[in-house]
Amino acid sequence: MLSPESAAVVHATLPAVGGALDEITARFYGTMFAERPELLDGLFNRANQANGEQRKALAGSIAAFAQALLADPDARPDALLSRIAHKHAALGVTEDQYTIVHKYLFRAIGDVLGDAVTPEVAGAWDEVYWLMAGALIAREARLYQEAGVDPRHPWRQWTVVERREETDDVVSFLLRPADGDPVPPARAGQYVSVRVPMPDGVHQLRQYSLSGAPGDALRRITVKRVESVADAPEGEVSNQLHRTVRAGDELTLSAPFGDVALDESGAPLLLVSAGIGCTPMTGMLEHLAAIGSDRQVWVLHADRSPAHHALRADTHRLVRELVDARAEFWYERDAGAEPGAHEGLMDLNGLDLPADPDVYLCGPLPFMRAVRTQLLASGVPARRVRYEVFGPDLWLAHTED
Repeated sequence: MLSPESAAVVHATLPAVGGALDEITARFYGTMFAERPELLDGLFNRANQANGEQRKALAGSIAAFAQALLADPDARPDALLSRIAHKHAALGVTEDQYTIVHKYLFRAIGDVLGDAVTPEVAGAWDEVYWLMAGALIAREARLYQEAGVDPRHPWRQWTVVERREETDDVVSFLLRPADGDPVPPARAGQYVSVRVPMPDGVHQLRQYSLSGAPGDALRRITVKRVESVADAPEGEVSNQLHRTVRAGDELTLSAPFGDVALDESGAPLLLVSAGIGCTPMTGMLEHLAAIGSDRQVWVLHADRSPAHHALRADTHRLVRELVDARAEFWYERDAGAEPGAHEGLMDLNGLDLPADPDVYLCGPLPFMRAVRTQLLASGVPARRVRYEVFGPDLWLAHTED
């Protein structure tokens, strides 16, 4: 619980701290990595540091948590904390690392805000930090326990059984545990971290959704090669996987995590995706087909063209296997190559969507915002719309925007 005295100080200083958070987090990461470069080896994502996304996500989460405490000192924003805890568990974050983060974050706050950081201000924000850290540490401990994972040794070797070329820039890897032991339990929609050694010797991590049924003896991940665009460099891990990994090689994976997992209700289901966002949706479809579900399912997908639509054949196969399923596709070009496809961007107007569905969204953030707006306008309650973001979450789950 945030003390009344600290709540008053946080309320008074939130505009100043919130307005400087981008500068604070930039200084925080810069100083921490200069003094602790080992943290970039297998924990922090260099690309997200370079493009500023991790910094923005950290700033947004701190501000959102502080605002939640001001609204209710006993509050623990479940959506925000759950999203972060699952990401941390997939990276093997440990309790002691919160002390390291605290050291450099509060040094950065002092450097940026200077004399404005009085002992009272520092103490109030210290209370906010440890309330958030304590909630995350507890959640992550439960996640590790449930997954049977020792956070000090979270990695396991997997053998690539098969490499499948899905499109010109998307490849799937079918994997089995290298030690021959059973696959760990997973839920449809979850992801794993892949720990990859880079040419300079530094390990980098990326999360990839399970695109196969979670109950299978083999696991499948599907990786899109991220190309260089304008000033943005190419994706380190995706290109390394595309260039070097073949059948017989080994990959280092975490246990499955992720809070956007398919529920087991009987409500109608909308699986809505764009681009490589189809991967968790295909995993959900595989699971539904494997258990013989009779749930009503709509698959809605948008892409550049049929040729760019990864796992399209799998989607058609799974829709045919399910008792009550249909698919609608939108393509920006060459829609005529796919019978029944729509030309242009996804537009839900005119579709007789099922009433009160469970909705799962995955794709670029602008796409998800636009589709969510359409869904809300059509009468779908906001609480029924869940989403998955690849990379740092810049759209907090509990917001309404």
